[in-house]
Amino acid sequence: MIITGMDHFQSVCKRKLVEWYHKNRPEVDIDLSNVFVVWSCKTLQNYKCLASTTISGDGIYAEYTFNGDKQEMYEDVYGKLTNTCITQE
Repeated sequence: MIITGMDHFQSVCKRKLVEWYHKNRPEVDIDLSNVFVVWSCKTLQNYKCLASTTISGDGIYAEYTFNGDKQEMYEDVYGKLTNTCITQE
């Protein structure tokens, strides 16, 4: 895999998240218009991207890491487990 810049990397990440949904949650109607980048960066030859969706209530976000030395991309998909209000230290 060759990544040619940040825009290219982010577009690959968005496509991969849509593919993940189609494979793992086929009941969810999703396309690229539902995916957005929360945060991304490039350090030396490596890229990192956090992406999520506009799908209400699903609590899914994905982390993509591109290792420029090995030309490999890794995908970690997470789901929200809890949402607790903390009012005291």
